[in-house]
Amino acid sequence: SGLAWNESQHCRLLAPEQLQLCRRHLEVMPSIVRAARRTQALCQQSFADMRWNCSSIQRAPSFGPELLTGTREAAFVHALAAAAVAQGIARSCTSGELPLCSCGPGPSEPPAPGSRWGGCGDNLSHGLQLGAAFTDGSARAGTGGTPGLRAVNRHNGAVGRAVLRDSLDTRCKCHGVSGSCSVKTCWKGLPELGEIASDLKSRYLSALKVTHRLVGPRKQLIPKEGDARPVTEMDLVYLINSPDYCTPNPQLGSLGTQDRPCNRSSVGSDSCDLLCCGRGYNTYTEEVTERCHCRYRWCCSVVCRRCRRSLQRHVCK
Repeated sequence: SGLAWNESQHCRLLAPEQLQLCRRHLEVMPSIVRAARRTQALCQQSFADMRWNCSSIQRAPSFGPELLTGTREAAFVHALAAAAVAQGIARSCTSGELPLCSCGPGPSEPPAPGSRWGGCGDNLSHGLQLGAAFTDGSARAGTGGTPGLRAVNRHNGAVGRAVLRDSLDTRCKCHGVSGSCSVKTCWKGLPELGEIASDLKSRYLSALKVTHRLVGPRKQLIPKEGDARPVTEMDLVYLINSPDYCTPNPQLGSLGTQDRPCNRSSVGSDSCDLLCCGRGYNTYTEEVTERCHCRYRWCCSVVCRRCRRSLQRHVCK
């Protein structure tokens, strides 16, 4: 991440299947680095209150076992990374950062009454195309695990890009005398990646366990359980069950939840009962200093006092 990416020799730091793509599109690498950082941050935010809190993603690209074996957690990370790379490239086109692309093509449908197409929309098509080539490189090259694992990773990457594609919506800016909105200029834009992560988190919770089996002339991903609903292009899928992440187990990629802060009054995944896996928790008191008794002083500042108060903290045994 500290590299300037101005020499093709830097590409040798990447996986072999991404090497040639990096050398051909060196100017795209800063966008991909930013996408990787955003993926790390959003994964940890999304799972901060769960037993698996995505802390292992900080070791990327040296993933732990839980992200290398086709788990539900790996499905989320692959999908989010694919969406992040595609979005990053699409927005870099729009900002003029990339010389080989620019604003997205204008919409084919007519604008709404009182509006016109204009502005500079996100170049989603370029982002999806180049993003897929980069993030799916190992699956297409036949490297990176078993055929079933590659198929699952490829499918989940496609889900991330599909969620991003479906999120493209119309943004408008008003024009008119004295702030009126007599005419609106509109374009197609992508939401912040946090919205995509939230959508994928919901799909993570309802992900399907699958097997890679011969169906007709080729192998396909089909539900492991016979009575499960068919796999759709918008379902995250996984091959093996995850550990419970309650106790440390390096072979399974579980760090355990000992010493994790928990919420005694919650009934959700961050509750002391669920997060501590029934082991109980310790309570301690912490003194904090914060601003208090703030008042406005004419003109023009806010003056506050410093107050101390006690907070109860709870951590898993």
